[in-house]
Amino acid sequence: MSTKTIASSPALLPQGIGALTRRGLLGGLAAGLTLPSFAQFRVEIAGVGATRVPIAISDFSNESATGQPLAAIIRADLERSGQFSIVPGQAGMSENSQPQFVDWRARAADALAAGSAARLADGRFDVRYRLWDVVKGTDLASESLPVVPADLRLAAHKIADTIYQKLTGERGVFATRLVYVNKAGPRYSLRVADADGEGEQTVLNSPEAIISPAWSPDGNEVAYVSFESRKAVVWIQNLRTGSRRKVADFRGSNSAPAFSPNGQQLAVTLSREGGSQLYLINKDGSGAKRLTQTSAIDTEATFSPDGAQIYFVSDRGGAPQIYRMPVSGGSAERVTFSGNYNISPSISPDGRTMAYVTRVGGGTFKLCVMDLGSGQVQQITDTSDDESPSFAPNGKLIVYATRAGGRDVLMTTTLDGKVKAKLATPGVSDIREPAWGPFVN
Repeated sequence: MSTKTIASSPALLPQGIGALTRRGLLGGLAAGLTLPSFAQFRVEIAGVGATRVPIAISDFSNESATGQPLAAIIRADLERSGQFSIVPGQAGMSENSQPQFVDWRARAADALAAGSAARLADGRFDVRYRLWDVVKGTDLASESLPVVPADLRLAAHKIADTIYQKLTGERGVFATRLVYVNKAGPRYSLRVADADGEGEQTVLNSPEAIISPAWSPDGNEVAYVSFESRKAVVWIQNLRTGSRRKVADFRGSNSAPAFSPNGQQLAVTLSREGGSQLYLINKDGSGAKRLTQTSAIDTEATFSPDGAQIYFVSDRGGAPQIYRMPVSGGSAERVTFSGNYNISPSISPDGRTMAYVTRVGGGTFKLCVMDLGSGQVQQITDTSDDESPSFAPNGKLIVYATRAGGRDVLMTTTLDGKVKAKLATPGVSDIREPAWGPFVN
């Protein structure tokens, strides 16, 4: 493949460069590390799921004193999941109320939640709630969460997680986090935010490109590629301490990090021996082991949940397609056959589904999901510049970057594409490469 062909096939460059090239954003980088302050995300929900649990969540008693709309956060979390429809609540309720279940059944509510927030002497808030099964007329859950003011939103997300689990049997993901890259003018920042996009914090500022963020399995670290030394270098940064270390700074390009499920190794794309090939390295950067032995470009590796296989993108067949191979080495088998340009694989936590991006026509990029057992593929978006899909840790939602309404945004979608939530940031020029973090106990 010629240099010209590679340059015109951005997905085959080290992970993330494709997104940068596609939007024409690699040039004109300037000095300066201070980023402006931007508004927080606001959630817009569209679409209707096939079967949803109708639930009423009344405003929490005294929640105005907290400065956070606790009930509204919980409602938005549940609605965004695609599993719930919201029934209007009732003013004046708390966890100590005695609901008239006949009345709530008449309002077509199957479940009901209410709570309160009380300021404690030490400055914390005691957030309490109760969840009722309206159909059976019984209590399902109740809890007291004493939190500092800075953790009020987290408390609301945890309540939504409990409600979700009690009513669906699945673990909720609302208290998990996202990492993504923001570009504002010539400057880049790596940011971590709540799963609804709120409460973002900047992990790293740079005048040079930052790409390919990837979570460690314990949620304490993020690997990424930084061009601060004018070449692609893989770093790992501890989110608690802020300390970071280089783990891949070999000759040539170092890119596309992906943690193994046990957190002890990373798959990376290196050109240390000429050409872009897959390697395994230890998390301290030692023990580089070459996995692929081709003249093709192999990149965008991701592990299967059991750690036994690696999925990756290669042009070995003449155009970018997704392949898989044993982590222990061996031959690779092709996975995608629908379309002639398929990139950015992400595997669901149960290993049954793959999300990826396909090119339709000359320049339209669509998010697809594949049932890995049957090979059945479904396009699930109506946007045209989708990139970087990443599964929620419960496998029920996907976050991805796209353009909507003429703006660069992050969105979440259910796996059938029926319920989507746009996480929009007014004033931010470019948001890209989201990765959904793991469950953290």
